[in-house]
Order: sequence, then structure tokens, then C-alpha cells
Amino acid sequence: MSGGLPVNGLELRELRDLARAFCGKELVPNQERWASQRCVDARLWRAAGDTGLLCIGIPGRYGGGGGTFEHEMVLIEEQAMAGDTSWGVSAHGVVAHYVLAYGTEEQKRSWLPRMASGELVGAIAITEPAAGSDIQAVTTRAEPDGDGYRVNGSKTFVTNGTQAGLILVMAQTTGLSLLAVETAGVTGLRRGKALEKIGRHGQDTCELFFDDMPIPADAVLGGKPGLGLRQLIPFMSMERLHIAVAAVASMAASVDAAIQYAKQRKAFGRKLIRMQNTQFKLAECATEVAVARAFVAECVREQAAGELTMAKAAMAKLWATERLSTVVDDCLQVFGGYGYMSEYPVARAWTDARVARIFGGTSEIMKGIIAASL
Repeated sequence: MSGGLPVNGLELRELRDLARAFCGKELVPNQERWASQRCVDARLWRAAGDTGLLCIGIPGRYGGGGGTFEHEMVLIEEQAMAGDTSWGVSAHGVVAHYVLAYGTEEQKRSWLPRMASGELVGAIAITEPAAGSDIQAVTTRAEPDGDGYRVNGSKTFVTNGTQAGLILVMAQTTGLSLLAVETAGVTGLRRGKALEKIGRHGQDTCELFFDDMPIPADAVLGGKPGLGLRQLIPFMSMERLHIAVAAVASMAASVDAAIQYAKQRKAFGRKLIRMQNTQFKLAECATEVAVARAFVAECVREQAAGELTMAKAAMAKLWATERLSTVVDDCLQVFGGYGYMSEYPVARAWTDARVARIFGGTSEIMKGIIAASL
């Protein structure tokens, strides 16, 4: 089951080798410590920047790697194959693409090179305690104040929230606007403690509070207020495809682990892999991975070509995340009691998988999007 999305050409294969080596060195050994401290080490961002693994799909003139969406997905997949859900590199990359697509030239030149180097960590703050999927129900407000705005409100479930140096905040202005808040030296911004989740313990997830936070007028992404919803919607498909790619890779890693365990573990005098029930269950899981990987790979190619529809991205996210929960649960069962021990990667994958059907749009929202396209 090992491998990944199809890669064409030496450059992509070399990138996969580089990403795999980086994940093996920098991510795998630190899982327990990151889970304990509820975030990755700040130095990880700089190490990734130095290696050339941040903003891979951002043009070189802004400090990025000059690659495509397919290049970016190689890193997302290798991270998931390594069993890591702590590093918020996916959210960081999506923020960079918002800046690239909608930022003014000054904003791009100010933020993107520092995001590519790891100096500036990106986060996006949309969800509120009383506003999740219903984005238009956002109540955080940015009121005009002299040459800028004063922001009041709160956000929750913010990935990279405690480490972020650049936060895209959805707020009410004249309509909805995305406000790019560079956090260094800003007043009125309070970061809550790391949220206690049932999984993904090493992922930096927190609440943010804005109390008369002053921001300049040029903090509005693109310079013109009221375009937030129009800016947000096209990139929802990108985020959902990130989630789908990671889900397939996590599935594959769990199946690999279950196969290896079944080849070693004996019960009633026989290795588990020789028992028909185990064979059939692993055959089902391997098939689930192969089918999901083929569909998601097609979606990645279409996204890279600018052809992916919102409905198809929703299908990818729905299918991959729903199957992830089923496949990882089946793999855990192969391990028996050991599968319930947190020291085993399959146990962490099991708890980490559950939120994939919620964030980036719930499975129910995905079904609604698909239904609307029929």
C-alpha cells in the first residue's frame, strides 16, 4: 500500500524523497512531546523553510518554490503517511494562497517571502462559538476608526492560533471582509490556551479574542472591504482537497501497519495474515485505499489545472474522510488490545480521524453541496 499519489517526472519524485526524509527526521520523533505541549516546536517552521518545503506552490518571485498544487500535495501526503497531524502546514499553505490570489502587490511582497522562510506562520480565523458552517452569521466586527479599524469579537478552532504571525480574520465591515492581521506588536489581541481535543493533541488549536484591536486600513486583504465571502469560497475546495489527500494517506499508512502486524502476530498457532477473516478484512481496506486514491489523484490534477468543481471537491472530501474512519477502525481491530494503546500509531490515527468529517465543512455540508449540483 505504500507510495502515494502518482507523480510524473524526476522533480516530483525528488520532492517526495525530500519531504519523506524531512518528515522522518523532524516529525516522527517528536509526536509524544508535541502532544504534551499542545503544539509543534517553533523551530520546525524555520527548518521547513530552510529545506524549501514551505509555500512550494508560491511563485519564486515571492520566495516560494514555484511549483504547482501537485507539488504541494506531495508534502501533505508525506506528512500524513508519517502519522503526523500536529504540524499545521496545510493551513499555512492555504493562507499563503489567499494572499497570492487576493493580496495587493505590497501585501504579497511583505508577507509571502516571510511565510516561505518560516519566519511568519499563517492561520485563518473564521469559525466563532455561534457561527460555524454558516459563515454569514459571523459577528466579529471591524468598525472604522480614523485611518483604520477597531476589531471586536472572538474566533475558535483556529489552527496555528498560538504561533501565527499572520492571521486572516473574517469580520463584518461593509459586508464580510478578510482582514490580514500581522500580530507582532498588535494590541487588543488575546490568544486563549490550547483547546483540549479528543485527538490531534499536538496540533496548535486555540481561541482568539479581539478587544478593540486596532488595525490599519491596508490590513483588508486586497485593499477593498466587503469581498470576504467572494474571496473565501474558491479556496474552500482547495482546503477540502488538502483534507482528502491527507485522509487517503492516513488510510494507507494504517493499512500498511496492519498488514505488517498481521504478518508478525500469531494466534492459535498461526500468523494473523493466514486467517481468512483477517485476509478478507485487509483486502477490503486495501481496495478502499486504492479506489479513494485514484479519485483523489484525479481531483488533484483538476485542481492544478484550475478545473476542479466545488461539487467534486466536496465528493473527494466526503468520500475520503468517511472511508478514513471506517478503514482505520478496521485496521485497529487487527491489532486487538494493542490497537487501543496510544503508543501505537494506529490508535492515534483512529482518534485523529474523527475530526476530518467535521473541519473544512462537515459531511452533511458536503452532501448538500453535491446535491445542489445534481
